[in-house]
Amino acid sequence: MNESNLRELICDLGKSMFDRGLTHGSTGNISARNEDGDLLVTPTGSSFGRLIPEDIVKVKKSGEIIGKKKPTKELFLHRAFYESNGSETGAVFHLHSTHSVAYSMLPGLDEDNVFPALTPYAIMLLGKVKLLPFYVPGDPALGEEIKGIAGKRSAVLLANHGPVVAGKSLESTANAIEELENTAKLALILTGQNPRLLNNKNVNDVINKFKIKWD
Repeated sequence: MNESNLRELICDLGKSMFDRGLTHGSTGNISARNEDGDLLVTPTGSSFGRLIPEDIVKVKKSGEIIGKKKPTKELFLHRAFYESNGSETGAVFHLHSTHSVAYSMLPGLDEDNVFPALTPYAIMLLGKVKLLPFYVPGDPALGEEIKGIAGKRSAVLLANHGPVVAGKSLESTANAIEELENTAKLALILTGQNPRLLNNKNVNDVINKFKIKWD
């Protein structure tokens, strides 16, 4: 996909997420890697509901920034995935979506695999999701923590903050982070209800059939 189309798609997906309440105000950020290996990034302080292609900032491999605005202050989160996952990462989304943030605040969560095995689709689209501790927004130490696990995980949940998901394309990554938000919503609805979870055989069958990374 050429750069012009990537810019338009970032805006279209962002607007769709804003309109459906997956983000609000000026929260969240999106990036995509173009054919030259440069990053196209949403600007800091921008609303997904009002993005236009000209707003998207280009960050070249050299670090040079091209655009009228500054890139998101959480660019380091995106770079951590691009640098750790290599060619497997073509896009990164970060949201402050309500159910994901709420779920991240619950006590007793499994930090290595934060969601219970509720549906096969979360396993297929996300693999294991790791819960990371709270960092002050913009703290580059969080990027270093992601680099430490990003080669093994494509999705993380930042405590009291929100999800970050990496994928091969903008569309597939958008689908994955929406699946994460829906999984968090299901988990909240079912809290204290003793739901019937997928058993180990069910999980392994999904992993094997769809060749999911599962360390």
